[in-house]
Amino acid sequence: LQKVKSDLEKMLSAVCSQNKQLGEDLEREQQWYEEQEQMLSTLNRIEEETKPQVEQLYKTRYFYTELHNKMLKLKTYKRELLSALGEFLDEHFPLPQGGRSAINKNFSPEPAVELLALQDILEILINKLMATPHEPYVTINELFWPPYIELLLRFGIALRHPEDPNRMRLEAFHK
Repeated sequence: LQKVKSDLEKMLSAVCSQNKQLGEDLEREQQWYEEQEQMLSTLNRIEEETKPQVEQLYKTRYFYTELHNKMLKLKTYKRELLSALGEFLDEHFPLPQGGRSAINKNFSPEPAVELLALQDILEILINKLMATPHEPYVTINELFWPPYIELLLRFGIALRHPEDPNRMRLEAFHK
């Protein structure tokens, strides 16, 4: 009986020790669980705070891509329009024969300057209007063939400067 009692006391001591160890393990596991819960709640809060920013980023990226595609289409369309305009102008408004005016042939022994095509004149006027809208006037010089200048002025495509008849500008159709 003494031996059984002593074995039972040893067993009770071992079970108490094991129970104490399990209690400490349980306390550590509960503390770890609470830390994980706090971390999860912090991550959820951060996710909720950054969600609108991420959505905004996706929208911005989508709009940027869409805008980029539209810009490419516009550039292609612009090239096609300029090409068609160039072909039309070359066909219907060629340079004068030899690039000289009749006045220069009769009175000037040296060769006249190379005259600009109507397409080049329009390009100069457009570029000047877009580059410096506050001062869109171009000085008319000997490179401009007078019949082309007269054509642009008569049909309201270009306007003379109110004070200087040697300057003209493109009519601002975009306003």
